[in-house]
Amino acid sequence: MAVKTAQARINLANTIESLLGYPIIKVGNNEQSYGPQGKVKPLYRINSDNTVLARAQKRQDLLLIKQQQNIETILAMAMDFCPDVASSKQPDADWVEHFVALCGDTSNQSMQSLWAKILTGETLNPGTFSIKSLQTLKHMTQREADSLQKCVPLSGYNEKDDSHFILLGFYKKPSLFDLLRKGNKVSLNLGKTGISFPDILTLMDLNLLYRKEIESAVLKTGQELTLSFLSQKVTLKAKNSDLVLSYYKFTQTGDELSKLINYPVNKVYKQLLNSALESEFELAWHTTK
Repeated sequence: MAVKTAQARINLANTIESLLGYPIIKVGNNEQSYGPQGKVKPLYRINSDNTVLARAQKRQDLLLIKQQQNIETILAMAMDFCPDVASSKQPDADWVEHFVALCGDTSNQSMQSLWAKILTGETLNPGTFSIKSLQTLKHMTQREADSLQKCVPLSGYNEKDDSHFILLGFYKKPSLFDLLRKGNKVSLNLGKTGISFPDILTLMDLNLLYRKEIESAVLKTGQELTLSFLSQKVTLKAKNSDLVLSYYKFTQTGDELSKLINYPVNKVYKQLLNSALESEFELAWHTTK
């Protein structure tokens, strides 16, 4: 236990020195002492004879250096991602200013990659990413980004309303003569795909998914719905009338940020879709270019 404690204290000391530019040292024994006003004196202090103002300036300089390094890394990654294609437009200058101001605090390499992909996407097609999406990404942690990465392979793109959603199941709307069918709902067990309900709640808290489960309009016999999953598409064709699909829908910000994740459809989710919907829908999968 003592070794672990010592290592934790060393790690903390290293973190403090990287933030402030000065080491922290112990100034007394383990017994607490008190100042003239009865306040407890800390056992540690920053090891520097510089004034507080000078130390504050150094901390600010270190912060600016780190931000500059982050920005330069992200811009270099964006150049790597950007294909050499013809383009007649450029990102809006104000958008670029917001981008630089917001991405500078990101040191995590995986998160930097997302920032770089945003800049590349906006360069290829200005207007793809809103400033709101930039602000959301700035406050996302790696764990939250992982939740998004797990959800995107479950989300199909519906070209008709330009949005992504995760199908949850369906039910057959009851007729006046068959009210008992109301509760006969077929649901997909998303837990089998590797995604948890906390992952879903995380995206809802980030305003990437709408909080309520949404239902489609009532489908008629022969009515079709096509969803795109990166390199694959599936067309659902209703075998009967009065079928209602349920799903989680991405918000506009969720739609924009999901474009950063290039993962194929989750194989388990694909199997769940096939087995759950085949009784009332004809499913046709095909590969896209």
